[in-house]
Amino acid sequence: MRARLTLVAVLAAVLAIAVAVVTAYRSVSPLIADEVDRGLADRADTVVALLEAGATLPQRADMTEQLLAPDGTVRPLTAGREPLPVNDSDLAVARGTQTRSETEVTIGDRSYGVLTKARPGGGAVMVGQNYAEVERVDREFLWRTVSITGVAVIVTALISWLAVGRILRPMRRLAHATQRITTTHDLSTVLPDAGRDEIGDLTRDFNAMLAALRLSRAQQQRLVQDAGHDLRTPLTSVRGSAELLQRARGRLDPADETQVLTTLVQEAKALDALVGELVDLATDRHTDEPAVAVDLAVLVEESAQRARRRSGRSVTVELADPATVTGRPQALARCIDNLLDNAAKFSPPDTGIDIHLRGARLTVLDRGPGIDAADQRAVFDRFYRADRTRSTPGSGLGLAIVHDIVTAHSGSVFAAGRAGGGAEVGFDLSGAAHSGAEAVG
Repeated sequence: MRARLTLVAVLAAVLAIAVAVVTAYRSVSPLIADEVDRGLADRADTVVALLEAGATLPQRADMTEQLLAPDGTVRPLTAGREPLPVNDSDLAVARGTQTRSETEVTIGDRSYGVLTKARPGGGAVMVGQNYAEVERVDREFLWRTVSITGVAVIVTALISWLAVGRILRPMRRLAHATQRITTTHDLSTVLPDAGRDEIGDLTRDFNAMLAALRLSRAQQQRLVQDAGHDLRTPLTSVRGSAELLQRARGRLDPADETQVLTTLVQEAKALDALVGELVDLATDRHTDEPAVAVDLAVLVEESAQRARRRSGRSVTVELADPATVTGRPQALARCIDNLLDNAAKFSPPDTGIDIHLRGARLTVLDRGPGIDAADQRAVFDRFYRADRTRSTPGSGLGLAIVHDIVTAHSGSVFAAGRAGGGAEVGFDLSGAAHSGAEAVG
């Protein structure tokens, strides 16, 4: 890329210089021609004036002068010079039928510009100027132009090579970092800030992407570690129960066998629920839904009805100016269902669950053991279990899923103890709320 950009810069410089040279040459050439014409006219006037005054004509190395009689006779005025050729126009001037004549002739290997001007009293004066000096100036102009163009191209190429190299240096660092990460899978690389131009923006985006990948990898590793830890308990129980049944081979008491089978079913259900929750966390399937306008009041009522059917509990809903938010309806419904399942799991069987929806802030209140101040943030971590709830069945992923979905909707989660006993757990989607007439982005 560096060579290509340098080549483009050099070609642009050459084109610009060529246009400037051609324009200058075309502008200067008429000026030189006019200057030659004026020189010939001045010389002819000088010759006529000196001849009339009887003065001696000074010689010029680049000039040839002669007198032309009406009969065509030529009298040289410049000793040692070849006479200028005479044509019909020159004779017409000498005979008085024409005032002046301008021609170009070649004598030997030299070109001349010739001016024939009528002389008072008859005849004409012919003045010829050798173009050798003009041609020399022209050649020198072209040579200097080519030399300057060559120097300019070399300097332009050098400056462009250095400048493009400096400009592309952050791009090379970015390319090398990408190659290194691809080869080593090391995401710890952080590129230095490259300025405020487009390359700097690309570098910052690359660093942000690396940070997101590092976070994703760390979350995956933590998820695998936590999942491995939590899977061991039910798997150990299932394996122990299965080995016990295998060794007993019908020799167990019916009551003991029923107990072992019940344990197998319960642990299998726990494993099934845990695997399902792990799949939801690992795949982030809620992100596949398109974002639309979601009426939180409708979601709350539907989730409350499902909770009543599943748990048989009393679920009351209190609405205060419910909001419409931009979000994914199935994912948000999953959040509310998880909050209600969490409340039902930790509440005594004869207690109800309350749902308060104020604007875009939803709170689920229960009468369970409550949440200690030290655990109010940790309850949303994956596989977290407070000391007082470790014996309660569950995967420890329900509130973690709520946290991930709400965070993806630019919202926040919260948990606190409830006055009179119990807990208040919920989320706030005020950042995604909009008026009913507002379009979904």
